[in-house]
Amino acid sequence: MSELRHIPVMVREVIEALRPRAGGRYLDGTFGAGGYSAAMLDSAACQVIALDRDPDAIAAGQVLAEHYGERLRLIEGRFGDMSELLAAEGVDEVDGVTLDLGVSSMQLDEAGRGFSFRTSGPLDMRMERSGPSAADLVNEADEAELADIIWRYGEERRSRRVARAIVEARRHKRIETTGELAEIVRRAVGPQGRDESDPATRTFQALRIAVNDELGELERGLLAAGRVLTPGGRLAVVSFHSLEDRAVKDFVRSRAGRVSGPSRHLPPVESRAPELRDLTRKPMVPSPTEIAANPRARSARLRVAEKIATGPVQANPIGAGPIGAGPIGAGAA
Repeated sequence: MSELRHIPVMVREVIEALRPRAGGRYLDGTFGAGGYSAAMLDSAACQVIALDRDPDAIAAGQVLAEHYGERLRLIEGRFGDMSELLAAEGVDEVDGVTLDLGVSSMQLDEAGRGFSFRTSGPLDMRMERSGPSAADLVNEADEAELADIIWRYGEERRSRRVARAIVEARRHKRIETTGELAEIVRRAVGPQGRDESDPATRTFQALRIAVNDELGELERGLLAAGRVLTPGGRLAVVSFHSLEDRAVKDFVRSRAGRVSGPSRHLPPVESRAPELRDLTRKPMVPSPTEIAANPRARSARLRVAEKIATGPVQANPIGAGPIGAGPIGAGAA
């Protein structure tokens, strides 16, 4: 569809992993601009149920809904609640689930949403436009809590220094804009190397994750996906930073019956009857061509798993392709 404003990251790899088929039903848990939904619908005569917690995304998606008719259903809600949302639609199982984690390009590009410091706007960051905002968190949390959030979710080594600077600044004036906060953080962190990202990047990431409970939502969403997938159905998750990717990796490995051994030199320990087949022992990454065309794709990682019925199975990494078929995609690293 030429109307799509943004091309989703690794869309070819996601579609190859999910293998949409005629008559199948698929869940797009992070609708955004509808890129993955449209790609699934264009690849097969299937049905897609799309969720998004952002009411703006659902409103903008009505154009696609009109184009695809009954084949596309849009629902405002969190993917962590997919079981309940699907049940309300009379759906028990789906043949595939895709999640594109983090903030969308549309949210980043709209200064009024407060997700980015590239252009100053209100310090908001709420995906659902409701509940406490980033400004509320920055101006009301105590120094220790701020430092913990910035360290845990942003992996910022200078988290205590940043928290101290925020608390000092808000004593004089409430911090209301992304521009104000970015300058406070930059001064606290200090100059970076030429090839490093903006000093405010990690703090903004941490606040966004905290405001939207993104890691908690991811945990709920992964558990729910395991419940709603039909045997043979696939889960494809695109993540953009190490915290997300680690959570997906650990979930899939645990549900595949593999846990870490007592030593990295020993094989994994079989801990439970497997529920998923791990199709990406190493995550797939965007091609150099895609990264050149869309620099935002450079940190993307795709992991794929397949639900199995009962009993242990041999893992079949995506790079090798499914049993009896050719390779699904390229770019494993």
